Amino acid sequence: MEDHNQGAEAAPTNISELLARLDRMSATMPKRLRQCAEYLRANINLVAVTTVADMSSAAGVAPSAFMRFCQALGFSGYSEMQALFRAEYAQSRPDYAERLSHLRARGGNGSARLLADFVEAGHKSLVYLSNMTDMEVLSQMVDRLDQARTVHLVGMRRAYAVVSYMGYMLQKMGVPCVVHSGAAGIEFSATIQPGDLVFAVTFAPFAPETRSLVEAAHRSRVPVLLLTDSADCPLGKISEAQLVAREVDVGAFRVPTASMTIVTTIAVALGAARSDAG
Repeated sequence: MEDHNQGAEAAPTNISELLARLDRMSATMPKRLRQCAEYLRANINLVAVTTVADMSSAAGVAPSAFMRFCQALGFSGYSEMQALFRAEYAQSRPDYAERLSHLRARGGNGSARLLADFVEAGHKSLVYLSNMTDMEVLSQMVDRLDQARTVHLVGMRRAYAVVSYMGYMLQKMGVPCVVHSGAAGIEFSATIQPGDLVFAVTFAPFAPETRSLVEAAHRSRVPVLLLTDSADCPLGKISEAQLVAREVDVGAFRVPTASMTIVTTIAVALGAARSDAG
């Protein structure tokens, strides 16, 4: 088999260079590497927060093939390519005025175009969720929540909409829960008692308020379940179980389509379990 890393150029220094290199090389790549290239182009926003195992599985190739693809582009492996995406991601989270400016520049701020784009982004997010969710972990989460005296829902900033909706559903189904808002900078960690459970939702770059409260609960030996958009979320080290819901964005704007779907699934399953037991 031809070694596509042999004599390769130096690794691209930014994403634009990477895409330009793909343009030059795609036609001559073997079938498996072309699959990797096609998946990367269609899901470029996922690279910064997705493992090589998940990327290769979604692309329909073995992890070794995805590694060869990275090497063909000039990287030593997936980690080096991912570091490039993470660096640009960290530098390119624009404020809302800049995001709107970018949308106007590409002619994408009309309501009809935006609706179509957000619908397509939501569809991609749900397809990824369906393909990549570990159903055994999902079932384990519902079982652990069913054992809890009180469920504490923790999610600040962008994640607050997700936990507040989950709290609304649990309350309607008679499941004891507390939604932590971090209002006035107060954690209310003293409300988390033995026999309770924390369900935390946090997205990159991970709200420090969420991390602080969850770590306090962990120090009190209260179990933690986690929903995030990154497999290497720092709270993953202290959580009993973790699910990943990645959202495809539109001009750096994101709708929590996958996250809302996950928490709705968990809430309804938990409500049904409580009802059956009653």
